[in-house]
Amino acid sequence: MEDSTDVQSRVAEKRFKLTRVGVTGVKKPIVVKRPWGERTLNATLDIYVDLPSDQKGSHMSRNVEVSGELVDKTVREPVDGLENLAARMCELLLERHEYASYSEVDIRSDYFLERDVSGRKKSLENYQIRAKGEGYKDGEVKKFVGVTVTGWTTCPCAMEGVREKFEEKYDEISDQLKDMPVITHNQRNNTTLMIEVPSDREVEVNDLIDIVEGSLSAPTHEILKRDDEANIVIQAHENPKFVEDVVRDILSKILKNYDDFPDSTHVEVRSESEESIHKHNALAERVTTFGKLRE
Repeated sequence: MEDSTDVQSRVAEKRFKLTRVGVTGVKKPIVVKRPWGERTLNATLDIYVDLPSDQKGSHMSRNVEVSGELVDKTVREPVDGLENLAARMCELLLERHEYASYSEVDIRSDYFLERDVSGRKKSLENYQIRAKGEGYKDGEVKKFVGVTVTGWTTCPCAMEGVREKFEEKYDEISDQLKDMPVITHNQRNNTTLMIEVPSDREVEVNDLIDIVEGSLSAPTHEILKRDDEANIVIQAHENPKFVEDVVRDILSKILKNYDDFPDSTHVEVRSESEESIHKHNALAERVTTFGKLRE
C-alpha cells in the first residue's frame, strides 16, 4: 500500500529527469589527518543525487543524514582526505536513494598556509580548497581535488606599449629600456585548478597551491611593509603574464608533476583577472584530460 505521506515517491506529473537534486550550503567541521598532522576545516558541502523522470521528488533529508553519519564522525576519527570523504558519501547516497543512478558531493573550505613575506617575517595566507566526489550506479566513483588561489598578474601588452613610449620620450636611455621591466597595469587574479585523483594516487592541496601561485606574476599577501611592497612589485613586473599564460603554465606543470597519471585523468584550470583599466575582467580556461594535453 502506498504511503500517502511519502509525497516525494509519487509519480511526477511532468516526466523529465533531473540531473542534480539535493541540499547546498551545509556547514560542517571536518577533521583531516595528513602525514604532516591534523587540521580542522570549517567546510561547506553541497550534496546531490539525480532524479528519475517518473519520481516527483528526492528525499533530501537522506542527504543530510549521510552528512551527519560520515562528516560528523571525522571529529572522532579524522578522514585522510576530503576527496575520500566525498567519495564515500557518494557511495552511501546511492545506497540510501535506491532510485538514483548518480550522486555528487562538493566540499569547500578556507585553508591557511604560512608564507614567507620577506627574510624577516612570515604571514598566514588564505586559500580555498575543494574536493568533489561523483558516484555512479555501476559502482564507479570519481574523486577530484582542487584549489583557488588569489594572486596578481601584470599586463605584458601594456608594458611593451609603455616601453615604446618611453624609448621615444627618453631617447638617451632607450638601450637600457629594452632590457628592463617598465610600468604596466596590473590585476588581482583568482585562479582555480581542479584535478581528478586516480584511485591509486594521491594529490596534496599544498602542491596544487604551489603550482598555481608559482604560475602567476606574483602572490598577494595580507601584510607588506614598504620594502616588501617594492620587492613584490618588481617581481610582478619582471614576470608579466596574460591569463592565457597563467593557464598554460599550470597545465605544463601539472603534466610534469603528475606524469604517471592516466590519459583519462580530468583537469580544469580557470584564471580570471580583475582588470584595473577596464570595466570588464579577463578570463582563460581549459577543461580537458591528460590524454588531450599530451597529444
